[in-house]
Amino acid sequence: MKVLLTGANGYIGRRLKNILKNQKGIELRVFVRNKKSLSKDTVENFEVIEGDTFDKDALKKALEGVDTAYYLIHSLNKENYKELDKLSAQNFIDTASECGVKRVVYLGGLGVKNSDTSKHLLSRIETGEILSSSNSVQAVWIRAGVIIGSGSASFEIIRNLVEKLPVMITPKWVNTYAQPIAVDDVISYLLSSLYIEYEKNLVVDIGSQKMMYRDMMLQTAEALELKRYIFSVPFMSINLSSYWLNLFTPVPFSVAKALIEGLKSEVTIQNENAKIYFSSIVPMSYKDAVKKAVQEIEQNQVISRWSDADDACWDKIHSKEINDAIFVDRKEVDISSYDKDKVFLAIKSIGGKNGWFDYDFLWELRGIIDKALGGVGLNRGRRDNCDLRLGECLDFWRVEDIKEGERLLLFAQMKLPGHAWLEFKIDGDKLIQSAYFYPKGIFGRVYWYFFIPMHYFIFNNMIKSILKNSLKI
Repeated sequence: MKVLLTGANGYIGRRLKNILKNQKGIELRVFVRNKKSLSKDTVENFEVIEGDTFDKDALKKALEGVDTAYYLIHSLNKENYKELDKLSAQNFIDTASECGVKRVVYLGGLGVKNSDTSKHLLSRIETGEILSSSNSVQAVWIRAGVIIGSGSASFEIIRNLVEKLPVMITPKWVNTYAQPIAVDDVISYLLSSLYIEYEKNLVVDIGSQKMMYRDMMLQTAEALELKRYIFSVPFMSINLSSYWLNLFTPVPFSVAKALIEGLKSEVTIQNENAKIYFSSIVPMSYKDAVKKAVQEIEQNQVISRWSDADDACWDKIHSKEINDAIFVDRKEVDISSYDKDKVFLAIKSIGGKNGWFDYDFLWELRGIIDKALGGVGLNRGRRDNCDLRLGECLDFWRVEDIKEGERLLLFAQMKLPGHAWLEFKIDGDKLIQSAYFYPKGIFGRVYWYFFIPMHYFIFNNMIKSILKNSLKI
């Protein structure tokens, strides 16, 4: 069976890819925007097609000869995501039909269309309807609500609120019902969708027990062995709730608002098809899903995170700007007497719970300012305390390039009047640390000069601290 996987760097796609790679009788093809975002093992052992669903030629190349295609794509981080999602789905199903694809498996969201349906949920439903519109391609539409797993947006929001707030004053949406499901169970349903013997379109609603969001937070507290108190009030608006989530959780304001708008509607199972066609799968309980997610975080076994889904062509988007950067702060030190491998390990350990080696309070202050402006702040942390991979998030940076033992390039995702990078490079016996800034307008230049005193303390100390930390490895 030839299988195409889209969204392979997304939260679900990365986990599903790891399972599909080891399935006997499956010839896996991966469709991504940037081949560099994939592991060396994937590139060397599986067919990889570069492109996106708006490039019909690349899409046709990706779908040619495919039996089953996974559609795990959405454009939530873009302002016009609703229109983009519809166009993407239409292009995909039209090309799939043209190429003779037999089945498309789509992961959407639970919920029904009505006047209260959020823009985000409505987009997910419309995507499913478009993918189910072909007369020649069968659609298996898996619908899940709150997905609980290490690195999922829903779980990170709940976990951060529970850990940081002993007493929570919450809006009335905490009394809305949902049916959460463990990420491992979602993967099981998606994998089993390859093999079900059914020829017509099929909508499969999945989830564990029905419960209110209040119950999810309280059960999360129990799993974390914490005592928490929740008081709901009727006067908290969507915007106020979104700012609250933005402040205390890793999600930026735009994502928080989209999620909050969806919480006013129940997301519960509307059919029994999961029990009928996937009877061998018994979803784990909510509390067990939380415990497993926490265990993965504590043991540095997080496979994917919601914030690491972007596989855009970093090398093409920003390459000219970094080369033309107007402001550069560069530091160099001699490392001839140091173990270069350990120096690079120290570089890779930067950020997250490990901190930024010194002056962490200045980084935290910058993170608070970024959150206040609706940015991502420092709350995203890092997936693994020691390892980094291309494209993933590191506090309010993204790993834009990494060459083991040679270079780490971070692109700033904080709110800035321009674009900024932080580069660490080992060149012979030198460690070169460079901060680049490409300003936008006069305010961008004012911003750089305003922060020069802070940069002096941070960057001078950082390169020295990297060497000190390398001696501890």
